Amino acid sequence: MKFYFPDSQDQVDPSFDFHSEERSPFRVRQRDDRYAHEVLRPAPYDGLLVSKPIVDGLPGVSGKYTEAQRHRLYREGVNRFFRLEQQGGQLEIMGDCGAFTYVREDQPPYSVNEVIDFYQRCGFDAGVSIDHVVFGYDPELDASPPDVPAEWTRRQQLTLSLAAEFLRQHRKNQCSFEPIGVAHGWSPLSYAASVRQLQSIGYRRIAMGGMVPLKTPAIISVLCAVKEVTCSNTHLHLLGVTRPNHMRQFARCGVTSFDSTSPFVQAFMDERDNYYTLDGSHVAIRIPQVDGNTRLRKLIDAGKIDQRYARRLERNCLAEIRGYAAGHGSLSSAIEAVAEYSALLGDKKDRTQQYTDTLESMPWEQCDCDVCRDIGVEVVLFRGAERNRRRGFHNLHVFEQRMRRELTHPWERLD
Repeated sequence: MKFYFPDSQDQVDPSFDFHSEERSPFRVRQRDDRYAHEVLRPAPYDGLLVSKPIVDGLPGVSGKYTEAQRHRLYREGVNRFFRLEQQGGQLEIMGDCGAFTYVREDQPPYSVNEVIDFYQRCGFDAGVSIDHVVFGYDPELDASPPDVPAEWTRRQQLTLSLAAEFLRQHRKNQCSFEPIGVAHGWSPLSYAASVRQLQSIGYRRIAMGGMVPLKTPAIISVLCAVKEVTCSNTHLHLLGVTRPNHMRQFARCGVTSFDSTSPFVQAFMDERDNYYTLDGSHVAIRIPQVDGNTRLRKLIDAGKIDQRYARRLERNCLAEIRGYAAGHGSLSSAIEAVAEYSALLGDKKDRTQQYTDTLESMPWEQCDCDVCRDIGVEVVLFRGAERNRRRGFHNLHVFEQRMRRELTHPWERLD
């Protein structure tokens, strides 16, 4: 089972000083900042997924790449751009069209030739055909095909026709990347029908699209139906779906790869599961920067909070937590300092017990990843991109371990 991490240019600055909160004045982001596969050894994923809208944007909407980054990617290719040559050729790069970014449009914004040109010029190892997401899911429609919304059928057929054209152009141009067709549907049998047709077209690697909103039982139902029509040499990829506790079941249904940002974004987007451990997770301790918190900044500008007092509380939080982590401070003093600062920020959520659990456990001391060994307690502080992204990198490391552990357990007998 291979895990691909979707790229969104999330890097960290090795020169960042966690005590002074300063960077090297000589830092050049593209030259000096590091991807997760450069920070962690071994890399916490098997490959990267790069979406065309992230690079090139959409009509009227810019991508996440700067114009300079975009030109360099096309000029140098993905291997050099992501410095993959330093990984000994172990990481693969897959490209897709980011269908969820244009889901509300009537038609995909790219042509087949544009997408093939993107994959070929940039040197991708694999490329996903253009697809259009079906809006809904209703398994009961398997028993009443005439009730399927016309728009759902149109999008499924459009995706299949684009896949056929994509494979024709791929063969005509003798492209070097592996072609991947996309299956969309609204029920188990409609997904199975898509997979059957993609195989008849000639695809032997198929991405299951539009499944991100589905709950696990629905995903399993779809995969079980698809398994009945999948050829022995067909490999399935799950687009944007991650369920580590169900990896064995997915694998039995023919899934050999998937992609997801969940382990990374939970580090700073989730209310609870910010710092992964092998058997659970911890809440990160929120100590926002006085100058970086919009709400606090407004209160200071309005004269409702004294800036010097806020900074004193902020510094005290950091000192107490660092002192406790170093063994010469008390847990109660650290928790009290955080509570006082949180009250000033107007945070009405009482996280005292969660913070106590995090600090008492000292999970960073038990972790073997390069992030935790390098920055220690700073990894559990919810404070700015440099800490938050590193915590996301740590989560990728632990997620990969969780996945391998799940896959190496003895498989249960299939019913």
